[in-house]
Amino acid sequence: MKTSRHISTNDILDNHLSVSNHPRRVPKNKTYTGNLTGKYPIILNDGRTIIYVTDKSREDEIRAKYALKKF
Repeated sequence: MKTSRHISTNDILDNHLSVSNHPRRVPKNKTYTGNLTGKYPIILNDGRTIIYVTDKSREDEIRAKYALKKF
């Protein structure tokens, strides 16, 4: 037989301030799906693959890496 546990009002008041009972805050920009602000598209594979990067100066390096990974 399962024993029931009575939670008193004092337990609730003591535990509601505990850090483990509060969810962590997530920055707003991480909650947006597909956030592309400040990113540049690199079109590969005749337009079938698009990679978005923040540093446009690395475009040649990314194209070379993609060419090596091509099956």
